[in-house]
Amino acid sequence: MGAAISLTTPPAPTEALDRLRWALRDGLLVAHRDLTHWVREPQLIAWGLLFPVMFVLLFAYVLGSGIVVPGGGSYREFLMPGMFAQTMAFGIGETIASVQADSARGVTDRFRSMPLAPSAVVVGRSLANLVYSALSLVLMIGCGLAIGWRWRSSLGDALAAVGILLLLRFAFLWIGIILGLKATSAEMANSIFALLYPVTMLSNAFVAPELMPGWLGTVAAWNPLSSTITATRQLFGNPGVEASGWLAENAVLMAVVWPLAITVVSLPLAVRAYQRLSR
Repeated sequence: MGAAISLTTPPAPTEALDRLRWALRDGLLVAHRDLTHWVREPQLIAWGLLFPVMFVLLFAYVLGSGIVVPGGGSYREFLMPGMFAQTMAFGIGETIASVQADSARGVTDRFRSMPLAPSAVVVGRSLANLVYSALSLVLMIGCGLAIGWRWRSSLGDALAAVGILLLLRFAFLWIGIILGLKATSAEMANSIFALLYPVTMLSNAFVAPELMPGWLGTVAAWNPLSSTITATRQLFGNPGVEASGWLAENAVLMAVVWPLAITVVSLPLAVRAYQRLSR
C-alpha cells in the first residue's frame, strides 16, 4: 500500500510585512471571485444600475416639477449630487443582500475553513464593491448629463467630488457587511434595506433643510449624507442653499471626516463579526 498523504495548512506569516502581503493577496483573490460572480449574473448588475436611473427620472420629471431651489437655479442640477450620494448609500443594501446570500449558501463557511487572511473576505468584498460603485457612479453621471445636469467647475474639482462620493461608499460598505453577517434570512436583509429610504430622504438630497420644520431640518443637516451632498454641489458648481452654519461652511471637510469616522468604527467591527461567526 502506498504511503498516506498528509495535508497540512501552511502556517500564517508572523512578520508584519508578510502578513500585509498575505492579506492583500487573499483580499484580491476574494475580490476577483466576487467580480466574476457578478459578471456571470448580469441581470443582478442591470437591476442594480437601472434602479437609481429610475429614481432620477422620477424626481427630475415628475416630483421635481413642483420643487423650487432656494436662491434659484436648476432643480435638476440641484438634484444630481443628491442622487449620486443616494446611489452610494443604497450600495449598503446590495452589500447586505450579497453577504447574506453567501452566508446562506455556505460560501462564508467555506472561506472560513480555508487558510485565508482573517481580513481577506471583508477586504476583498470591499474592493469588488468599490469597482461596482464606480461603475454605478459613471452611469449616474451619464444619466445626469442626459437630463441636462452639468458641472460648472474645473475638472479637478469634479474629480474631487467623485472621490468624496466613493469615500462615502467605502465607509457605508462596512456597515453593509456587518448587517449582512447579522441577517439570518433574505427577508431580514430586505427589511434592513428598506430602512435606507428614510435615512437618504432625511437629508438635503431632494429638498433644502431650510424648507423643513426646524427640528427636522436640524436632523437632516447633521445627516452625514448631507455633508457629502453639500460638498459635491460646491465642487461640481451646482446650485444649492447658501452656506449657513458651521456644517455647511465646512462641508468639504466634513465630507471627509464623516466617512473616515464611520470607517474607523465599522471596519474592525466587520472583521470581528466575520471572525465570530459560528461554524
